[in-house]
Amino acid sequence: MPLVSPMNEMEFPVELKTIQKILVIGPAWIGDMMMAQTLFKLLKMRNPQVQIDVLASSWTRQLIACMPEVNQVIDMPLGHGKLGLGARRALGKSLAASGYEQAIVLPNSLKSAFIPFFARIPLRTGWRGEYRYGLLNDVRVLDKKRYPLMVQRYAALALPKGTEPLQTFPFPSLQVNQHQRPQLLTKFALQLDRPLLIICPGAEYGPAKRWPEHYFAEVADKKIRAGWQVWLMGSAKDNEVTDAIRNLLLDEERHHCFNLAGSTSLGEAIELIACADAVLSNDSGLMHIAAALQKPLAVIYGSTSPEHTPPLSASVSIISTQIECSPCFERECPKVHHKCLRDLMPHQVLVALDKLLAEPVHISR
Repeated sequence: MPLVSPMNEMEFPVELKTIQKILVIGPAWIGDMMMAQTLFKLLKMRNPQVQIDVLASSWTRQLIACMPEVNQVIDMPLGHGKLGLGARRALGKSLAASGYEQAIVLPNSLKSAFIPFFARIPLRTGWRGEYRYGLLNDVRVLDKKRYPLMVQRYAALALPKGTEPLQTFPFPSLQVNQHQRPQLLTKFALQLDRPLLIICPGAEYGPAKRWPEHYFAEVADKKIRAGWQVWLMGSAKDNEVTDAIRNLLLDEERHHCFNLAGSTSLGEAIELIACADAVLSNDSGLMHIAAALQKPLAVIYGSTSPEHTPPLSASVSIISTQIECSPCFERECPKVHHKCLRDLMPHQVLVALDKLLAEPVHISR
């Protein structure tokens, strides 16, 4: 896996170094926005004084607030997938006087390139995507073999066209306000009196990315018996899964297992994940957040691949099978057997967690 690049090794052309104000059209998914922080870091390396504003969906605002490289978030008024050309034109014109010298468009859709065009931003950078010539004037043609990682594709947009793909780059790293932790623990009736395993068993993309509930429950059972506590985290859509995991535990074990799915805002989820001694997750947005918080992290891959969107951290164990149909990148298992996930046994995950936590856990927060 690529490593963090030393901050003083990158060289940039003078014309890029002088850009003072950039608008980034951000991705919709939380995991993708997390990886976009590598781009923000590279832009700050290019010019430490640059102002980076991000146009993004409102549900990612609390995530971006933990990225010190970003000056402000501009809420995207349209839902994911909506064209709304009139609204895009109006927003673009409202931004025309903001003095942006460059726009970097991360989504590959045609509609995502309209706003910087209507804002008359002089340099408009992005991958070709849905044939956006004219809307973009710094168009890159993607060679997926040269840029296998999503984060490499984002990082490349901070560099001049034709630059070799980065093999080392700065990892995402979120900053949280630990002064708010006591109030947050009180709000959710939580304590840090035991080592903490956070389990993120959901996956917004679809069931083909979700490890079976009874496997998660077996891991939770073993850790609770070993003196740990478990917090189950995710969105409201994950409640059925997290309820099932908790209900599979014995009554006395449930006292040490807390279901927080759907109860927290994204900002609260980030602060709670920062409390963890270890995290177990499917390939999901929360997985990328845990990596950016530098938490020991075990990740289960089924229908997707760490060759494209790995967790960017030095303390990660990736657990996957090598069956012939994986990765398929489908939302539902095309063969209906889910072998890529069912063949991954709980003992493999427990061994991976033990290796990540080879040193004794000391509760000193």
